Amino acid sequence: MPIAYIALGSNLDSQQGNRAETISAACDRIGRLGRVTARSSLYETEPVGYHDQPAFLNAVLALETKLEPLPLLQALLSIERELGRDRSQGVPKGPRTLDLDLLLLGDAIVAGEELTLPHPALTQRRFVLAPLAQIAPQLRHPQLKQTVADLLALLPNEGENRVSSVRRLEQHW
Repeated sequence: MPIAYIALGSNLDSQQGNRAETISAACDRIGRLGRVTARSSLYETEPVGYHDQPAFLNAVLALETKLEPLPLLQALLSIERELGRDRSQGVPKGPRTLDLDLLLLGDAIVAGEELTLPHPALTQRRFVLAPLAQIAPQLRHPQLKQTVADLLALLPNEGENRVSSVRRLEQHW
């Protein structure tokens, strides 16, 4: 079965509790879509894009799943809604209870209106690459053929991608 890599992020409390509890609840629900085979640590990260908001907790998990890319994305968006996220409201890249991004699904390459795989911003985001490299450093980007560890090493240590903007926590989820 192919492995999906899913990024999780939260910077607002939800009905599930604080940011870590929200991410944990999302992981439990994602586990119903297949089998979670790996989870990164939680990372506290500075906001990207829209800066006037609380810090995020981010993580990445690996999910063994039979779902095709679009049905998996739709299921992830449903989980976001269950946990209080309304994508039609609020500021783009602004505060949110939960953000779930499908980063990769096996070697799938998809270019559609609803979904692009690999995730188009994957190679530009330390807050995604750092937790992904923790659980799958040798995973290869299906188009670029570089490993996740290499992609992380190529990021400049500046601006929103400063190493200091992404801090690994000891907290478990």
